[in-house]
Amino acid sequence: MSHRLSYGTVRESPRRAIHVVRVHDEILELSELDEIAERLRERLQNRGELTADVVVVQGSSKETLRLVGIPYSVSRVRAAMFNAALSWSPLELD
Repeated sequence: MSHRLSYGTVRESPRRAIHVVRVHDEILELSELDEIAERLRERLQNRGELTADVVVVQGSSKETLRLVGIPYSVSRVRAAMFNAALSWSPLELD
């Protein structure tokens, strides 16, 4: 099934980034979120980034917002979202 996705990055250091995928318009199960993260990791691995850190975001309000990933990365992404430091671009994962 195709989902409407957006992509952004949070810079951790000059050589390292946290990759962020946002799911729009629907609430998915945890297994589906893990599958999206894994597909992005595979795509990044093909580009040469072997240890990609991926956080998946879903929901649009405080009650439905859910971030999935490594706890440190989740807190960094949450802070970036709070400070409006993330810019999103459309993403197609096939």
